[in-house]
Amino acid sequence: MTATPADRYRRYMAQSILVFDFGTNEEAAQQARHKIEGWKQAFRLDKKVLLKFEREEAEKKDGSGEKNLSEENPAENKNPSASRENDEKPQPSGHIHLFIRLDFSDHEKLSRSRWLARIAAEEPFKSVKAEVVHYGDEAFAKTSDLFDSLD
Repeated sequence: MTATPADRYRRYMAQSILVFDFGTNEEAAQQARHKIEGWKQAFRLDKKVLLKFEREEAEKKDGSGEKNLSEENPAENKNPSASRENDEKPQPSGHIHLFIRLDFSDHEKLSRSRWLARIAAEEPFKSVKAEVVHYGDEAFAKTSDLFDSLD
């Protein structure tokens, strides 16, 4: 069963996509995810609020992306516990974008506007760069396709 253009229009009519740029702050991004998941559960927003992450990999320091410790500092390889401690340190992750799609029907416009305001006003969302893309904006189709392609 294929959707007609009118069906697609109705489907996207009240959608908004919030894009938050967390930079390399993985902890804040995970706090944001936990906050959204809590709201989804508490307010029964199962299909109305969806979130996805986009992680851009950090630039590699050398061509292969892996360091050869034996070439850089042979003294570190003599003490295996020291090399294990270095491996356990979290490596800085790449750039993190959090996409939140609000999918309220046309008669829930007030709920949609309240959630847009609430999400943007809460920590950790208010301390990061944010962009809201509504249906009808020029960037909506591109942002919606990106959101659908993320896992």
